Amino acid sequence: MNNEWKDKLDVYLVMGINEVNGKSAIEIAEQAIAGGVGTIQLREKNAPLRDVMAVGRELRALCKQHEVMFVVNDRVDVALLLEADGVHVGQDDLPASETRKLIGEDMFIGVSASSVEEAQWAIVQGADYLGVGAIYATGSKADAGEPVTPRLISKIRSFSNLPIVGIGGITAENSREVIKHGASGIAVISAIVGQPNPGQAARQLKDIVAQSQR
Repeated sequence: MNNEWKDKLDVYLVMGINEVNGKSAIEIAEQAIAGGVGTIQLREKNAPLRDVMAVGRELRALCKQHEVMFVVNDRVDVALLLEADGVHVGQDDLPASETRKLIGEDMFIGVSASSVEEAQWAIVQGADYLGVGAIYATGSKADAGEPVTPRLISKIRSFSNLPIVGIGGITAENSREVIKHGASGIAVISAIVGQPNPGQAARQLKDIVAQSQR
């Protein structure tokens, strides 16, 4: 596993398989990639697994074609079947150390953290990057909990050099603050998926992150 994926965490799209605003998941992904998204995470909790696999194969092929990183949320088995670049697990999912036994060394592992203690545990377990949040209040994830604010990123950055991706309620308006507190990138759902022009939304976020990292 090389480290090229780390540079592609700057704008990280989390998406399901359903149509949004009249656009299919593939159309949204195509436009988002054209706008500069570097990583796409397939996160689908409700659809039948056969549908997840069908759309997942298309997403995986699209990402490979454009050299975008493809990550699967929670489901290590789906990640393996789709030959994903990475898998992302939560605090209540299979620990990263156990996940590594299943996926080998060819995939990277992201772990969610909403506190310093959870981040420390994830690092000990062997996380390759941290997904920290919910940074701000969000309607995209029902169990996101109280916002942790960008200050948590600063606290984690004080003891870890792992890539950190902020997630939760991040928009074009507040993304600069997330990067300024030490995040390597921003993960969004509605800030791209829910916009009339996903490509334009992705491009705006890409520009803001690039400017904030200077």
